[in-house]
Amino acid sequence: MGGSTEIIRRLEDSVGRALVGKPEVVRLAVIGLVARGHLLIEDVPGVGKTTLASALARSIGASFQRIQFTSDMLPSDVLGVSVWDPKTGDFVFKPGPLFTNIVLADEINRTTPKTQSALLEAMAERQVTIDRTTHRLSPGFLVIATQNPREFEGTYPLPESQLDRFMMRVNLGYPSVEDEAEVLNRYGTMAATGDAAPERSPPPPIITADQLEAARQTVDQVHVSAEVNAYILAIAKASRENPHISLGLSTRGALALLRAARVAASMRDSDFVTPDDVKLVAPWTIPHRLALSSEAALERRNDVAIVRALLERVPVPR
Repeated sequence: MGGSTEIIRRLEDSVGRALVGKPEVVRLAVIGLVARGHLLIEDVPGVGKTTLASALARSIGASFQRIQFTSDMLPSDVLGVSVWDPKTGDFVFKPGPLFTNIVLADEINRTTPKTQSALLEAMAERQVTIDRTTHRLSPGFLVIATQNPREFEGTYPLPESQLDRFMMRVNLGYPSVEDEAEVLNRYGTMAATGDAAPERSPPPPIITADQLEAARQTVDQVHVSAEVNAYILAIAKASRENPHISLGLSTRGALALLRAARVAASMRDSDFVTPDDVKLVAPWTIPHRLALSSEAALERRNDVAIVRALLERVPVPR
């Protein structure tokens, strides 16, 4: 396990240097990357969402595209389009920005459901089908999407089917006073002059794509006992029977919980998953997949708080 743990830690350190004061968010983003999962970042503008996505891509030398979603975007603006080539007398496919390694889907809830749905096949199967032709995406394809949960005018809520395709949902939050002072010191010159400060330059690649894939294959071998598997299934079952939840954890969600827990175990240099690894990632892997009951919504219950309470009630295997 030592080799994969070292690679993951190097990646975590690299991204952490770009995003000041958010070690937990950085760790979760790295867990999602290594576990081949997509990441949803919910927060207000200007707290580092783009910085996080860019640092992840640059640290592994991966290609990176940012898509600014708007209400007038069409699916072809994301996927690409077939255009007529008079020289060959045939249609030629022109790939869209989705054909890259890491995509920042910025303000994903500002585009229409029709355009949102263009991502469903890509996120689930890492391929897109256009004009009855299937085009494969990069094996390392990853979506990091952002949305502002406090602004509802001109937005379209993500459907459950799309939320379920995100491995994790995280919130960056505002930095502490000390960390914000560090940001001002580091980037203040650029803000004042409009020039690119040296510190703002993207980090050089820390690991190669081959090293990342080797780490992923090692993580895939982390042992999960029958007891831990049963624990994950018990959590899923409890979510489906909880009176505050009208739509419980899906099978895809249980698999995401398992994959994320494997990475968490690897990050502590262990070759087996414990219930604590599951509990560590559960508050970021489960809540966005749930639909709260009308009573819970009226009582303004928080989905993360409901999941934490659920974890307290599910017996932990010994």
